[in-house]
Amino acid sequence: MLISLFVFVVIVTLSIPSAIIFIPLAVITGHIGPLNRVGCTIARIGLFAGGIRIKVEGRDRVPKNTACIFLSNHVSNLDPPVLLPLVPGRTAVFLKKSLMKIPVLGYCFKLGSFIPVGRAGSLEQAQQSIAIAAKVLASGLHITSFVEGTRSRDGRMLPFKKGSFYLAQQSGAPIIPVSISGTETLMAKGRFGIKPGKVHLVFHAPIDPHSYATRDELMKAVRAAIASGLPEWMRA
Repeated sequence: MLISLFVFVVIVTLSIPSAIIFIPLAVITGHIGPLNRVGCTIARIGLFAGGIRIKVEGRDRVPKNTACIFLSNHVSNLDPPVLLPLVPGRTAVFLKKSLMKIPVLGYCFKLGSFIPVGRAGSLEQAQQSIAIAAKVLASGLHITSFVEGTRSRDGRMLPFKKGSFYLAQQSGAPIIPVSISGTETLMAKGRFGIKPGKVHLVFHAPIDPHSYATRDELMKAVRAAIASGLPEWMRA
């Protein structure tokens, strides 16, 4: 818990002055770039302060000047601060619609082109989210999603949600499968304590959604790619 407290203090100490400067700047200028870069830098510093070291492979496989859909497995609350700063270029993410209503912060989420997701999980809401996400990709931004939809409790891969695959087939954007391992022991689901240690992150070769006749075939290809970068026990 001492490590978690230290990381919390480091992040808060850096975040308060940064928020005072860069949130108003984003609101005034309408540009989220500086705030996004500062947020990613604070995430990196927080992980380093917690003794977390990241081994990255395959970042050079991400095509340049192409908006991609990054799909990753999900085993810990550490996954977003590990992955998002390492995505080349700026990425949008799916976000609970209610968070978009938070004063000032919600406006920054909109500037960041975050994609609202409704709580009801209805087909209509899903279609709206996919339509917004397609526009985000068309604007040149990446989209990153934890494709299982929730954290795995034991580290093993869970069934995939289908929304990202509808988006890929509709937009034609290449999918970059991402494998994350190590975070499941550094901050397991249901725990708040952070342990120092190593994280392994792999960016796999792009997958063209139009190379697969069906959504199920595309899902299997992405799942196989993610699994290939994980320890064998996590592939179940």
